[in-house]
Amino acid sequence: MFLLYFHKMKKIIILILIMPLIFSCEKDEVLSQCSYLANIGVNYEVNLNLPQYNQLNFISNSVHIPNIGNGGVIVTNSGTGYLAWDASDPNHINSTCSIMVITGLESKCNCPDENSYSLITGQSLGIALECGLKAYRVEVNGNNLFISNL
Repeated sequence: MFLLYFHKMKKIIILILIMPLIFSCEKDEVLSQCSYLANIGVNYEVNLNLPQYNQLNFISNSVHIPNIGNGGVIVTNSGTGYLAWDASDPNHINSTCSIMVITGLESKCNCPDENSYSLITGQSLGIALECGLKAYRVEVNGNNLFISNL
């Protein structure tokens, strides 16, 4: 009789230990809220010797490169390296107003709420928003930057 009782209690204890794991998947809900941007492959080379990218040779300057990613890509010289962000506001459905405009080391969208973001951290400025800017990898090779997410 004791063995039967022990097996039932063992199953109940295991079930109690597993339940928190099953119901602790709230992070998926937050990530699904940050799904306005498509996962578009980016593989782009920037030659810092070209005039359109000359600003990137100086600290605290940024350049918008159109026609890649969701709304183009913003590349920033942070002083300690180069950073690249998708130029579409991650807290809006992709539209003409969601394309970011560079304002110093910040960017903001043209939608009525004018969401703004740091081009150093990628996080929202002012109002805390669910999603930060979508980052791309930047590799430096001489005077060339390779921007990708592949």
